[in-house]
Amino acid sequence: MHRKRKRIQELLDQKYKQYAEPSFIPNDPISIPHSYKDQRDIEISAFWVSMLSWGNRPTIINKSKELFNLMDNAPYDFIIHHKEKDRARFLDFKHRTFQSLDTLYFLEFLQSHFRKMDSLESLFLDEEGKLNIAHFHHQFFSLPDAPKRTRKHVATTERGSTCKRINMFLRWMVRSEDNQVDFGLWKKIRPEQLYIPLDIHVYRVATALGLLERKSRDWVAVVELTKNLSKYCPEDPVKYDYALFGMGVNGDMPI
Repeated sequence: MHRKRKRIQELLDQKYKQYAEPSFIPNDPISIPHSYKDQRDIEISAFWVSMLSWGNRPTIINKSKELFNLMDNAPYDFIIHHKEKDRARFLDFKHRTFQSLDTLYFLEFLQSHFRKMDSLESLFLDEEGKLNIAHFHHQFFSLPDAPKRTRKHVATTERGSTCKRINMFLRWMVRSEDNQVDFGLWKKIRPEQLYIPLDIHVYRVATALGLLERKSRDWVAVVELTKNLSKYCPEDPVKYDYALFGMGVNGDMPI
């Protein structure tokens, strides 16, 4: 068992170093927030891009560019200063099941929030100051006219979802290392509090390596995999998202 664990440790560390470096950026949706310098532009674009991140990566990138072109490529300035009539330009924007009604609510909530606060980070912290994805979901849909249909686009642990896109966004905002991929803008949430963004690629590789036994792709599986990865790096278990995703999407399984 000790020998097997050592082999997995070596593999994870090797693949992390291979994939968690700047060449990862251009072909990934994270390239969109990397095109901005202002922290608020980065955060707003990163949140929205992560919420649109289902489907193939080139399409996600193209749709994200289309969205921010409608904001004159100045997300924070547009969010803060736009008037209701300016939202008409978004009526034709859609990505898969993300429709204009969803876009309009995102605009409304983000304007309401960023006119009072400079970051979304506090919304992820519950009354005890702990990371709480369900708490964020409730806060995000706290406006009186929040459409029911839009709720499906912002996952919550209360529905047993993997919360893959939320966890990816949190990884972008919280992790900070020399690899220059994640941004590390948030300081109240620590890397060891994060959960693995569990997509089909990560699921398949983790299962093949014996890091995940659960058959369902759900929140229980996320917790199980994150706990197992913390055995290899307790202070930053989700760093191995790069290794697992990279091996999965590139067909780079050595076993």
